Amino acid sequence: MSEPVRDDVPTQPEPEHAPARGMRALTGEEFSAAQAVGGVRGLVEAVLPGLVFVVAFVIFTDLTVPLIASVVAALVLVVARLVQRTPVTQALGGLLGIAIGVVWAWTSGEAENYYAGGLLLNAGYLVVLLVTILVRRPAVGYVVEALRAGLTPDAVRAEAGREPGSDGPSPFAALTAWRDDPAKLRTYTIATWLWVGLFALRLAVKTPLYFAGDIAWLGTFHLLLGVPLWALVLYLTWYVVRRQAPEGA
Repeated sequence: MSEPVRDDVPTQPEPEHAPARGMRALTGEEFSAAQAVGGVRGLVEAVLPGLVFVVAFVIFTDLTVPLIASVVAALVLVVARLVQRTPVTQALGGLLGIAIGVVWAWTSGEAENYYAGGLLLNAGYLVVLLVTILVRRPAVGYVVEALRAGLTPDAVRAEAGREPGSDGPSPFAALTAWRDDPAKLRTYTIATWLWVGLFALRLAVKTPLYFAGDIAWLGTFHLLLGVPLWALVLYLTWYVVRRQAPEGA
């Protein structure tokens, strides 16, 4: 559900109740759109390569320069992270997404295929989320409850290595317990519908532009329906989830 913006580890300790980044914001006491997308830097890393591509294509009306320029922009962002010794997860994720688009567009010779991977990914998310709603297992419930239970990669590895019969509740129990709570099931269903709407809107707007080969407008809406819409839906999800949060959560 998430965008290229990811949960980088902050370089300095954050205040106890500071708004969290990325999907972790769903369980926070407060919500900050700027913090959720990783601040100005996170926004730049998510937007710059795509912006460079569409601007360069409009100026040069040729595929080679925009593809090279977008890759260079993504590489500069990664190198800047490496030089400053800050986490590179977000920048590398952006570079990977750019690389897929570049390869697809280069091999096909069609500029619109720069966005084909993103359209397919959005379609995949849409189908998966709809299925989770239809089977009454809304995906947002698993995400939120996993975050509340502290199911970090380290916790998952520790749980996997725990001997059978060990004392203490398993953190995995929280992943299914909420399904027996009608209020939570209803809340997570509503929240999951928000993400269905996000992916459906992107596909409804961008797919016709893709088939029309209108790169300028396709690139523009790719940016407008990217991080800004993602942050809005994340906030709405946080609001819906927060309304039913247990006391002390």
